[in-house]
Amino acid sequence: MKVALAGDHGGFRLKEQVACFFRENGIEYNDFGTFSEDPVDYPDIALKVAEAVRNGDFDRGVICCGTGIGVAITANKVPGIRASQCHDTFSARAAREHNNANVLTLGERVIGFGLAREIVRVWLEAEFQGGRHAPRVDKISLIEQKYNSCSR
Repeated sequence: MKVALAGDHGGFRLKEQVACFFRENGIEYNDFGTFSEDPVDYPDIALKVAEAVRNGDFDRGVICCGTGIGVAITANKVPGIRASQCHDTFSARAAREHNNANVLTLGERVIGFGLAREIVRVWLEAEFQGGRHAPRVDKISLIEQKYNSCSR
């Protein structure tokens, strides 16, 4: 599995912890920045990961910011991305198993480093269950297609 990773200045330290988790566990990843706590615009950071996942260069993505909210909103604007903000392991597992989330967003100002590592672990290990969940995820794709069409 290849994971795209990024964080803005508000999530920089958390992103570094996630990168350390990836290295410790032999998970292939690419760090799309930022590389310091100097202010950056979170939409720019989130877009890099969302596009990398959408293009198929990476299987999944993890984006960190202060709350996890702004980067989730941004990533979800990219067709094919199902970004889920998770601050507990139950939500992380459900995001994968029920919603087939391909991007995880985390908030450094909301959760601690230890919990974040556990959330990432659970999210990466979980797989989409399909079954009764598949038609619902398909409906999400249909809504996305409807509003991304050129017929407006």
